[in-house]
Amino acid sequence: MNYRDRQGNSFENTTNQDKTLEMMYSKAPFRFALKALSAPTVSKVAGRFMDSFWSTFLIDSFVKKNHIKMSDYEMRKYHSYNEFFTRKIKSKSRPINMEPSSLIAPCDGKVSAYPITLDAKFKIKNSLYTVESILKNKKLAKEYVGGTCVILRLTVDNYHRYCYVDDAAKERNHFIPGKLNTVNPIILDHVNIYKENSRAYCVLNTRNFGEVVQMEVGALMVGKIHNYHSVAMVKRGQEKGKFEFGGSTVVLLLKRDAVSIDEDILRNTVDGYETIVKMGEKIGSSIF
Repeated sequence: MNYRDRQGNSFENTTNQDKTLEMMYSKAPFRFALKALSAPTVSKVAGRFMDSFWSTFLIDSFVKKNHIKMSDYEMRKYHSYNEFFTRKIKSKSRPINMEPSSLIAPCDGKVSAYPITLDAKFKIKNSLYTVESILKNKKLAKEYVGGTCVILRLTVDNYHRYCYVDDAAKERNHFIPGKLNTVNPIILDHVNIYKENSRAYCVLNTRNFGEVVQMEVGALMVGKIHNYHSVAMVKRGQEKGKFEFGGSTVVLLLKRDAVSIDEDILRNTVDGYETIVKMGEKIGSSIF
């Protein structure tokens, strides 16, 4: 994967996570294995293991392998791998930009931004979606045509909690389960498969950016996205939820003439680079 930081420095880095995903989705035997592993029963068993004390042996090697700076996080003893994976960061390590006109990153990650048309396709967790297919809502999708789709992709070394982008009246949550169809009569490498990840979204009636869709995209397995609130009044920078192991992308849908995304992010996207950002930092400006 190709990244740039906000200073314009470029990096090329294919993580073990990227390599594993490429192998799982491109090789027929692994796709069949993935089909079995994504079954609800298997997924629940795996989830229970990650929530158990027996999973803690994974923590130390994970920290070393991914060069995680634990001094940025609140000190505590972890009783499971998922407790560690959803560890809470010290507030001073992720200051929130409170300038009303500034659109903030809702999470750590690598960000890209694309114009929305009805037939534009966005790559999210190795699957292609249109705005209609990711929402499963044709009427809502049409409201965002002409706007911007912002994709923030988390990797395993990122902070896996996320926040609201602005003060807002939050509407109800919508959950879309994932699916994987690997039944294909042609058993060849790089066969296109039909895959959708589980995802959850809500519409935020924000103070400064109009109506915004904020979506979390998880794994094929269940139980990886944890959102805290139903219908509620929420604040900019307030924690919205967290990803357990397997959940790793946040998507923002912005309406036409609502937000101007920062020029470096737009330029990097056109050049084929994702931009490294931290939760709470400015990624765009209101143009109301």
